[in-house]
Amino acid sequence: MMNEREIGALRKRALALLDVAFAAADPSRAVERALRAEPMPPLRPGGRREIVAVGKAATAMAVAAQGLAPGAVIVVTTEGNAVELAGAEVLAAGHPFPDERGERAAAEVLDRLAALQAEDQVLYLISGGGSALLPAPAEGISLQDKVAVSRLLLASGAGIEEMNLVRQQLSRVKGGGLARVAAPAFQRALILSDVVGDDLRAVASGPTVAPLGDREQARRAARARGIWDDLPEAVRRHLEQDVAPVPVPDVENRLIGSNAMSVAAMEAACGGWVEKSPLVGDVADAARRVWDEARPGATLWGGETTVVLRGVGKGGRNQELALRVALLAEAKGVAGPWVFLSAGTDGRDGPTDAAGGLVDAGTLDRMRAAGVDPVTALEQNDSYTALAASGDLVVTGETGTNVADVQVLIC
Repeated sequence: MMNEREIGALRKRALALLDVAFAAADPSRAVERALRAEPMPPLRPGGRREIVAVGKAATAMAVAAQGLAPGAVIVVTTEGNAVELAGAEVLAAGHPFPDERGERAAAEVLDRLAALQAEDQVLYLISGGGSALLPAPAEGISLQDKVAVSRLLLASGAGIEEMNLVRQQLSRVKGGGLARVAAPAFQRALILSDVVGDDLRAVASGPTVAPLGDREQARRAARARGIWDDLPEAVRRHLEQDVAPVPVPDVENRLIGSNAMSVAAMEAACGGWVEKSPLVGDVADAARRVWDEARPGATLWGGETTVVLRGVGKGGRNQELALRVALLAEAKGVAGPWVFLSAGTDGRDGPTDAAGGLVDAGTLDRMRAAGVDPVTALEQNDSYTALAASGDLVVTGETGTNVADVQVLIC
């Protein structure tokens, strides 16, 4: 018989570890540490400083920067994180798909940077989500074209590097675009990474670093994902025109927070076993890895999986991973109490209000008792409905940070 009290205690422990991951990725603390360790240089005579904060953690990062490196502040972030900030212009924009608000915000950011001179400075505060929040389509490409590309890439199961490789070729901001516009001003970027492996070219599509590749590589990626023929005609035409790369000016890019740092904090809090290989790739393969790599006690992962959309349901990669782990546990006949949590550190998993899912040995029984067949739900990419029926959604609200996803299995 299932020990509900013991499972309840394990669920509380898993949620406490999620809080530890959130705290380790606190954007204000990360900015403060970085600027105290390496302050911005004094302004030159007649110089001024622009602070450009972009991403899900932009507001919190800007608050910290204001006290240590004052300047004219513009913040571009998600609706849920766009709170009033004294002395700053805070703009909300669309995510995960770009919208007209983001296009207007990008135009203002570019205008501010274009006005900078050699005696000026710009401090960028960059976090995940910036790709969608700051759209500036290349000449001949519309915002609607970019939205269509983002939707196709997401539905294809493309990873963040593949997505940003393509999107960089379609933008005046991404792949070093901001840095080119701001030259010859002094430039520093403090970056909170939501990318596994912390390739800064992929965080927010790398507005201050060199691009991930060129148009030929973007074409290959689109064809490999089977979406080339579905891309808007203007996008295909643009990608087919090979151009010489434009150098990116010198920028002091600093990594100040990451998924690995959050997972390390979880490990320190519980003494668990951290899997050094990130949990990435197809969500079905990731679910199998969870049970293959499980150890007694707590096993921890960080990463970001991908989902190929085949149904018309509602969910996200973390919710689908949790549901798949529960189904595999049943198929394997896993004995004893266990819980598994998978959640996005930004508090948002796909186009839902949930951060992810927290499943246990009784999840499938509760789900079926509520009239939901978990297998059918999975086939329809409807993990949200299934986990809502069993009471296993993790809902945190937007956290104001973003360092990809974390997972914990306790058994």
